[in-house]
Amino acid sequence: MLPPFCYKAFIYNSSTCHVEEFMYNRNMVGDIAHICNRGVEKRKIFLDTKDYKRFIENLYFLNNKKGKLITEKKNIFQIPHLLPKQDKLVEILKWTIMPNHYHLLLYEVVDGGILEFTKRVGNAYTKYFNIKTEGRSGYLFQNSAKILRIKESRHYLYIPFYIDLNILDLEISKNRDVLDLLMSYEWSSFRDYYNESKYLPIINREIFYKNFDFNKESYKKQLLDLPGRGVEDMIKI
Repeated sequence: MLPPFCYKAFIYNSSTCHVEEFMYNRNMVGDIAHICNRGVEKRKIFLDTKDYKRFIENLYFLNNKKGKLITEKKNIFQIPHLLPKQDKLVEILKWTIMPNHYHLLLYEVVDGGILEFTKRVGNAYTKYFNIKTEGRSGYLFQNSAKILRIKESRHYLYIPFYIDLNILDLEISKNRDVLDLLMSYEWSSFRDYYNESKYLPIINREIFYKNFDFNKESYKKQLLDLPGRGVEDMIKI
């Protein structure tokens, strides 16, 4: 069992070319980390549109120091000026949701923010899923979330692309233009960087561009060069 506010985490060691596991218990404002977790036994954990939307909404409403923000408004992302104001734990730079797992790229705003937010996201979705699925109880995710601290230069070069291009593993990607696929996939933040989409309030584009040394066009250009080069082989997580 892990200590409170401590998660399994991984960091790439460039001298040994291995990913090393450690207990992530850092409290460092300005840290950036890649978070991922999948369903137990690799089962699908996002079964319908409602599930995806619930997880996405939690990315906004749970990102608040004093706890989950509450609103009685429905379809609140359609009227962003009515969204309750956040006192953020983290800045969310990127997110992608797949049928059996999710990816987040987070920037720590307050000490312990990454760990607290990661815990909230997992616990809240597990509770929602178990209530929705009558008779289900217990763990939904395979393990504690994996947290990869972005430290090595290769992480800055490839992890954002890895998160965005994860959807190439889906059946819907076959015989599709990569950019068209990315722009049409609803359960990813990619579109928020190129359109004023309804989920734009969740992410912080400015912090992403500043820390990863990209702009809108340079990121897209480099990303489109990657699919044929095997993103999985470039960074082992």
